[in-house]
Amino acid sequence: MNFGLILKEALGGLRRNLSMVISVILVTFVSLTFVGAAILMQTQISTMKAFWGERAEVTVYLCSPLSTTDGCSAGAASQDQIDAVKAQLEGDALKPLISELRFETKEEAFKDFVDQFGQEQADVYGVDAMSESFRVTLKDPSKSDVITEAVGGMSGVDEVNDQRKLLDPLFSALTVATYIAVGIAVLMLIAAVLLIATTIRLSAYARRKEIGIMRLVGASNRAIQTPFVLEGVFSAFIGSVLAGIAVLAGVKFGVEGYLAERVPFMRPLVDMQDAIFVVPVLIGIGVLLAALSAGFAIRRWLRT
Repeated sequence: MNFGLILKEALGGLRRNLSMVISVILVTFVSLTFVGAAILMQTQISTMKAFWGERAEVTVYLCSPLSTTDGCSAGAASQDQIDAVKAQLEGDALKPLISELRFETKEEAFKDFVDQFGQEQADVYGVDAMSESFRVTLKDPSKSDVITEAVGGMSGVDEVNDQRKLLDPLFSALTVATYIAVGIAVLMLIAAVLLIATTIRLSAYARRKEIGIMRLVGASNRAIQTPFVLEGVFSAFIGSVLAGIAVLAGVKFGVEGYLAERVPFMRPLVDMQDAIFVVPVLIGIGVLLAALSAGFAIRRWLRT
């Protein structure tokens, strides 16, 4: 099999069907960009769940002068009530579940409030208006409901806040976005496969006389089919590379350059290392689909 001749035929076919080749490149580029986005979003969800699952706390807020819940009708939590909550958390039932227990004073809560909202806003409330709290880190974050049930109804407790439940809506939104990206990617990949097959059939029809001559001189089916397969693979490869570049640019400028500064609570975010891992996956998917669709299309055309 003359590889130089086969390559020449493939390049000639690309020149003759330039508009269709550009269409294949664009469709492959868009579809694989969505595939890359879906992979990165799923990676982001897994990374955040693993990171925050280990660090998520259950915060037991004690009554402050500003508390309005039924359990705080007597005002700020007294020292006896604080001691009772601490004893419950350090009791035989809950202590085996807890990896770390930390008490946050009003002064520490005020400092956190200043860091989040600024000194001017914090001065409106003052230190005395802050809630003291117990910060509970669990060995198994999935058992946070046990802490809530144990101390949620005690005197002096304003509310019990589980950070994992605050993050669940974010994880759900990211999961929905992943499903949408996957759905669009699948539709676009189907369009790319059909477009590649159509391009190959049109290219074969335009060169039907040449194919007839090749058959008469005894050329094998592989020698006839290979240039057409190379056309599809070459077009899809370019589209795949462009999709990889788009994914890298999106992570570099969109995630590391924008989200990392403006959405700090979403950390850890996907980085360039994750994006670099995705690029060969996209190229592999694009080339494989192109080879299969082009090979099937030309074999089917040759049988007719």
